[in-house]
Amino acid sequence: MEKPVVVFDNGTGYSKLGFSGNYEPSYIIPTVIATRDNLGVTISRQQCEDLNFYIGEEAYSHRHTHIFSTPLKEGQITNWDDIERFWQRSIYHMMRVAPEEHMFLLTEPALNPPENREQMAEIMFETFNVKGLYIGVQPVLALFGANLWSQKSEMTGTVIDSGDGTTYVIPVAHGYAISSCIKQIPFAGKDITKLIAKQLRDRGEAIAQEDLLDAARVIKENYCYACKDFASESALYNNPGSNKFKVYEGAGKFTGNRINVKVGVERFLGPETFFNPGKLTKDWDKPIEEVVDSSIQACPIDLRRDLYSNIVLSGGSTLFPHFNNRLGAALQKRIDERLDRYAKASGNSPTPIRTKISSYQTQKTAVWFGASMFAAQPEFTGVVHTRESYLENGPSIARMNVVFGQGM
Repeated sequence: MEKPVVVFDNGTGYSKLGFSGNYEPSYIIPTVIATRDNLGVTISRQQCEDLNFYIGEEAYSHRHTHIFSTPLKEGQITNWDDIERFWQRSIYHMMRVAPEEHMFLLTEPALNPPENREQMAEIMFETFNVKGLYIGVQPVLALFGANLWSQKSEMTGTVIDSGDGTTYVIPVAHGYAISSCIKQIPFAGKDITKLIAKQLRDRGEAIAQEDLLDAARVIKENYCYACKDFASESALYNNPGSNKFKVYEGAGKFTGNRINVKVGVERFLGPETFFNPGKLTKDWDKPIEEVVDSSIQACPIDLRRDLYSNIVLSGGSTLFPHFNNRLGAALQKRIDERLDRYAKASGNSPTPIRTKISSYQTQKTAVWFGASMFAAQPEFTGVVHTRESYLENGPSIARMNVVFGQGM
């Protein structure tokens, strides 16, 4: 019996680890590592298992005695030694598998350089001797997973992927990301967390500095929402007795100190960054609906209706309540205004364009879910790169990974 594929989706903030065919990953852990590699000595791959290092939550508990870092920045692997250690611990200590007996599916961002893909293949085959490897593009995998929920087969749509490190808008046509039309928004979950932390600090909340970011993250994940209108929502918090206020009680993650915070306008200020960035940050001034619209408008005209009608949300920073409704309404307004201008200028009435934004059960782990479902397909064994193929052709085989429905 064929053993399940091991699926790793390594993100800037969190990594999802599990087996193909499952709806949820077995582990969701922070993509962080704490190492003792402080002497400038290069550690050979043969010594990898003997290293004194920790990953995920364990890394946080050793951050004062070890070098604490993250192997990824904005979705890209930036420290290959650390990601190799991270994979080593993930394979042997968490998944507890013999890699030579399993095929692996790794994910990559849409603009990942082909050299990175080769490096991923080299580590997986040379260090871990995996049975097979497929490297899937994250937004394409997210679209594949979302289509399973909506029972669609056409792999054309727009993916809005927002995790911890950055936010991307990626149009996908027939299973291929249209790289020239990808747009990046330079903030995501960690920036919203920092904004909430600043709000708490500025109003003098009694939270230890070590616990501030973690408390802000918990508030973000449990109390934040996207509002309909910034001004009217702000007015609702003018009354201190309003039921809009919530109370967060807990213990500091690092100090253990008691935390009791009345949560107010930060409930909507964080998510509002997507829609009114100019009011909250100096680094960016384009609302998310404008970025999505410009991304789709840059695509070939015959694809645009399909791209508007199949917008998929992916990642934890798209989970705010009412986020999809706010985005859909704002985007539809832009489209309608443009069509009205065209109708007045030309005298013709264009066919209406309707947006549809998908929100579904596996949205938080959309990429991992899509990868898990794809790796469970019978056709997967026909597109995965085998160990024999790697030994014959080298890491260059990883430059091309067959897209769903192409060549199957």
